[in-house]
Amino acid sequence: MQRREDLRNVAIIAHVDHGKTTLVDAMLWQSGAFRENQDVNDRVMDSMDLEREKGITILAKNTAVRHNGVKLNIIDTPGHADFGGEVERGLTMVDGVLLLVDASEGPLPQTRFVLRKALESQLPVILVINKIDRPDARTAEVVDEVYELFIDLGATEEQIDFPVVYTNARVGTATLDLAQPGEDLQPLLNLLEATIPAPSYDPDMPLQAHVTNLDASLFVGRLAICRVHNGTIKKGKTIAWCKADGTITNARVTELYITENLDRVSADEAGPGEIIAVAGLPEVTIGETLGDPENPLPLPVITVDEPSISVTIGINHSPLAGQDGDKLTARQIKDRLDQELIGNVSIRVLDTERPDTWEVQGRGELQLAILVEIMRREGYELTVGKPQVLIREIDGTRHEPVERLTIDVPEDYVGVITQMLALRKGRMEQMINHGTGWVRMDYLVPARGLIGFRTESLTETRGTGLMHHVFDRWEPWAGDMRLRQQGSLVADRKGKTASFALFNLQERGTMFVEPGEEVYEGMIVGENARQEDLDVNAVKEKHLTNMRSSTSDVLVRLVPARQLSLDQALEWVREDECVEVTPHSVRLRKVALGQVDRVRAARRLKS
Repeated sequence: MQRREDLRNVAIIAHVDHGKTTLVDAMLWQSGAFRENQDVNDRVMDSMDLEREKGITILAKNTAVRHNGVKLNIIDTPGHADFGGEVERGLTMVDGVLLLVDASEGPLPQTRFVLRKALESQLPVILVINKIDRPDARTAEVVDEVYELFIDLGATEEQIDFPVVYTNARVGTATLDLAQPGEDLQPLLNLLEATIPAPSYDPDMPLQAHVTNLDASLFVGRLAICRVHNGTIKKGKTIAWCKADGTITNARVTELYITENLDRVSADEAGPGEIIAVAGLPEVTIGETLGDPENPLPLPVITVDEPSISVTIGINHSPLAGQDGDKLTARQIKDRLDQELIGNVSIRVLDTERPDTWEVQGRGELQLAILVEIMRREGYELTVGKPQVLIREIDGTRHEPVERLTIDVPEDYVGVITQMLALRKGRMEQMINHGTGWVRMDYLVPARGLIGFRTESLTETRGTGLMHHVFDRWEPWAGDMRLRQQGSLVADRKGKTASFALFNLQERGTMFVEPGEEVYEGMIVGENARQEDLDVNAVKEKHLTNMRSSTSDVLVRLVPARQLSLDQALEWVREDECVEVTPHSVRLRKVALGQVDRVRAARRLKS
């Protein structure tokens, strides 16, 4: 085996919001990727609108910087557990990882997940303790916690012997010794070059390039993002396309790109170890191999962890359907879901009993909500059901997914969080009081118990609670649990909501609609203060008479309606309810709109 010393491939992995994308920004600035006076957005790698709005990375992306004549290909991976498929794909492209950990928060559930994947792939790790400028930083303790995490995950002696570098990504400094403040990122880049092995290859092997991601260009169509393992790929030449179904066909490389800084640059050829983009394969999918037409040798197809949660997605068949979006038919929705399957290896789309509804399985609520949000922005109208956990038969018994939850709360709210998680069948593993007024609690909780928990915990802790969770294992079914105590206020007729009706109804609970909104029979207009559902008239106007009274002109004071986001709406609904999603509206409704139909459905369920 030979090594290509002018190249390094590294992925940055971490828990959400520990500073991965900010660190990549600093590397790009210090490598001369931008002019001194160039106007560049913060977190330049987060290019999607949703990534900027939510402040998270959703898709893994690669960039390249140069240091001492060595090209560093850097994969910026998502930190959220729901996008773990992106992390696993990113790790197949690299020879080592930078594990980023917040100097105050320490390792969190997603840190465990991404580190476990890196250790399973036998990748060398550089520990980067970031945000050392935080006033509550506890750097030495966090390093010890990371050592404990390595031991807990069964790391070998070689894997535990990792180098440590301390950074402040926001200002772009790094140091190997906390006693000596850093001036730039040179210590980190030098350590990366010295620690991460150069790509190895067999000079006697034919071309092997693994398709690990997909992209698209307005000019050349679909692009296959590949890591070249052996051989050299050349623009304009014929290659063997080894497909996932086992068939092999010849294809021509119409365009070949490599990455320099943030740009894709056209290249005539690319050798082993390089990360490239190839055009000319219109139907290529993730996990396939580009090989030598004389001697095609397919690489193993990429596999990722199985989904643990699902929702149903179908056409919008409410009385207000077709008034907002322009993509309404079952064929359009199915084509869009099939298109998502091509680039997203961590979701599944299954048929249901209805020809206009499909079951979409994924890693978590956020991943599925992001998919629905992207579709609504593209002009689709959808009906989305309540998220449900997937059940697996193991040794003849029902098993459900269990999540590892870490929640940080002020000491005053420990009791209320403990009580909430007890109702959700949660088991506390440990509780740590750092002496700063904040307590960290680690739980194992059935995944269905966490549906809707984030919103409720923020309410109970006055917005101060911080929670993170990641899939941990499958365990036997924990029994029934009732998560939402309140019923629904359901409109009993079609029309526009009236101030007079809403003023009288707000004593019954919390309203979701404002005056003048279109409603229909079966649409949920509010949350009942009691457990049962209540059919209400939300369009009733005040009767006018020719008699005047002293209070006739008194202003009706309405409590502002509670506006639910798409994520909150999916958390809130029950099994007999769903969410109507259009480009400009998110409405809640009953699955069966008619009152008589709902009564019959409830009777059938009881029997």
